[in-house]
Amino acid sequence: MEAVIAIVALLFVLFVALGVYATVKAVGAAKRGVDRTISQARRTVEDHTLRAKSFAQLGPAGELAQLRLKLRTSMRATQDALHAGVAEDESLKESLGLFQRLSAHGHELDGELKRLESEPDRATLAERLPGLRERTERITQSADSLRWAARDRARRFADDDLDTLSAQIDVESGALRHWTKTEPAATPPPWPETPTVGGSTEQQTWPETPSSRTAEEPARPAITPPGPRPTYPWQKKPRPESTT
Repeated sequence: MEAVIAIVALLFVLFVALGVYATVKAVGAAKRGVDRTISQARRTVEDHTLRAKSFAQLGPAGELAQLRLKLRTSMRATQDALHAGVAEDESLKESLGLFQRLSAHGHELDGELKRLESEPDRATLAERLPGLRERTERITQSADSLRWAARDRARRFADDDLDTLSAQIDVESGALRHWTKTEPAATPPPWPETPTVGGSTEQQTWPETPSSRTAEEPARPAITPPGPRPTYPWQKKPRPESTT
């Protein structure tokens, strides 16, 4: 009885532990989903704000907004392209590692541009703009190069697969159209063999007709002529007929 109670208690503890673990996992997944949604919403709001500033503000402030918007757009597009391609092509892992190093420089530049948006000294800001513009251009060019290289590689693989598929379809189409080729006429089956004398057989192609048999064999008379009559010793020899 005590063993049964111990087993039941152990099963109860196990079920409780599994329930707690499932609850923690579900809460963690929900929290990550909420954080992801909040981050995406924050990025969307910030991008729209930068776009509005780039059109509404003039001078260095407006140019700073344009540089931030260009940097964020290029880095996000490259990140999405590499993460989508690495799931199908393992060779993109090295490119993804390079992008992560490039992202560190991009985040540093984005933070610097964001701080300079509230800079009151417009003259100093105007002096620093050429250097900021050059850094933004270098980072975005590197990101665009990685993104387009990954896309070209994926398109090349798709073209190769399409060429192989087209060749296989051409072969299959030719095999399906084999009935259009002229096939040799079938040889007619021979006529049945007819038995001959001695148990041997001979093969004939056409049935025998009476006319053909008459042409091959000599004609027989309808009535056989009688042979010479026998003579007996008691018969008299016939006299020769007189001429007088």
